[in-house]
Amino acid sequence: MRWGILATGGIAAAFAADLVDLPDAEIVAVASRGEESAKAFAERFGIPRAYGEWGALAEDEDVDVVYVAAPHSAHRAAAGMCLEAGRNVLCEKAFTLNARQALELVALAGERGAFLMEAMWMYCHPLIRRLKALVDDGAIGEVRSVQADFGLAGPFPPSHRLRDPALGGGALLDLGVYPVSFAHLLLGEPSDITARAVLSEQGVDLQTGALLSWESGALATVHCSIHGGTPVAASVTGSRGRIDIPDGFYCPDRFVLHRDGRATEEFRADPADGPRTSLKHEAAEVMRALRAGETESPLVPLAGTLAVMRTLDAIRDRIGVRYPGETPAPSPHLTPA
Repeated sequence: MRWGILATGGIAAAFAADLVDLPDAEIVAVASRGEESAKAFAERFGIPRAYGEWGALAEDEDVDVVYVAAPHSAHRAAAGMCLEAGRNVLCEKAFTLNARQALELVALAGERGAFLMEAMWMYCHPLIRRLKALVDDGAIGEVRSVQADFGLAGPFPPSHRLRDPALGGGALLDLGVYPVSFAHLLLGEPSDITARAVLSEQGVDLQTGALLSWESGALATVHCSIHGGTPVAASVTGSRGRIDIPDGFYCPDRFVLHRDGRATEEFRADPADGPRTSLKHEAAEVMRALRAGETESPLVPLAGTLAVMRTLDAIRDRIGVRYPGETPAPSPHLTPA
């Protein structure tokens, strides 16, 4: 399977390095907004073609699928360009700036008959899949609550991309997408949302806390921050037990299952699966789906991606974060705070 990589930042480099673990994958082209950075990236990873602009990669018919690793403020343009040209796309998260842009990409993929998937690698992680299967099988009964956090200590200067409104900065889209997606994985889309945040002078969220609720009575508390390190832990409580991920919940190396009346069980990652931070599992899922003729992945379905984007929109509506040139409407299915 021949990959193209769009953008040359840290996550693109991590993805390229992890593709080495997949013998049926090959990176044939890379594109950046500057020719020098594209050539440097190509030399680093032994990629035969380097383009100094995104359009050339989108038009490269030798590319089976493009991994879009640009900042999320550019996802609509970059992924859209690739889909328009008939390329299949794996697009980093947050998938887009807002649900409207996400819906446009999904519609475009449908029109072109192209494969499209959000790079929510957490959903493809072997231990997260094991946790999901246990919950679905009723190991802890009916899910009553979910807790998850993701905070980085920083400090990040105002010039950093995480503080830049033009790049979709703030804690929520960069980090909060993980706790929100974790809650969605286990409970689906919430029926009501409340949220509070601390905003920077530039108008992006430095930290955000949200309470998500479902008609079943389930609740989720999610927190993200770019000015305070957190445990990056998660917990799922059910009517008959609890599952705890003590650290790095989005790429765990272990989790602990507590079931009423039974001994505590610990589940650990299989060393054969590689490092806990490996991105190869999402790449393997893309290639599996493409070979099966699928236009989306059942592990990261597009309906789920759209639901997460609606939730992120609703949280931003509650905390008053808007990005330049953006006029998103509130999600109609959610009750106003």
